[in-house]
Amino acid sequence: MNHPADTNDAPRFITVGDDARAIAVRVTPGLSSADRPGVLWCGGFLSDMRGTKAQALAEWGARTGRRIVRFDYSGHGESAGAFEDGTISRWAQDALAVFDAETSGPQVVVGSSMGGWIALLLARALAARGEAGRLAALVLIAPAPDFTEELMWKAMPEEARAAVMRDGQWVRPSQYGPGQVITRSLIEDGRRNLVLGAPFAVGCPVRILQGVADPDVPWQHALRLVTCLAEDDVVLSLIKDGDHRLSRPEDLERILAAVEEITS
Repeated sequence: MNHPADTNDAPRFITVGDDARAIAVRVTPGLSSADRPGVLWCGGFLSDMRGTKAQALAEWGARTGRRIVRFDYSGHGESAGAFEDGTISRWAQDALAVFDAETSGPQVVVGSSMGGWIALLLARALAARGEAGRLAALVLIAPAPDFTEELMWKAMPEEARAAVMRDGQWVRPSQYGPGQVITRSLIEDGRRNLVLGAPFAVGCPVRILQGVADPDVPWQHALRLVTCLAEDDVVLSLIKDGDHRLSRPEDLERILAAVEEITS
């Protein structure tokens, strides 16, 4: 895929974890302050920081003078590591490390699909450290918390589940490109990170954009998340003809408007 705006924009790398894996990061320089918080982008499963939504957010930051931090999870995009070694815990660790290394003061975390789950785990990790105030808001796009269990494992045919348990992995066909390798470690680690079992609070405003025509993350999944965030200021916006990617020009406008509204 051609990304002309990134042609001369080489990423920098931070090292994360006991294996010192190299995580690629791009930063749109700009203001990050209490009244104009910076933005951290958390992408989706098998996506990268040069995708349409992440790029639109970076370009918005350049236009408005807002600091935007993007990164690739290990095994994704320009970061090191094999995708098959990835787990939710590992990718959440990547996100927290980038948050610590590249941001200061309150931040808006924008999470797309799996990135919505990662954003919630980031909120949980910050709260555990007594740093909940670092989150100004969450903007979640087709959020997929608990997707490894609710949207993968439970939807797999019996022979696929057997292959995961027997062989350690199964290749799931994908309409977006090559088949997705689903590993036993991804499924089992996902169960250690489930968030939808009981009410919880992130302690900041949450804005959710969800396509009703999303074939991957049903809109009812977003509604379930809303019911779990009973204590927080949550607004769910349903886009009647929206798909999972929400990357049409009108979708990008909605996403940027949500970020602008929550940071103004």
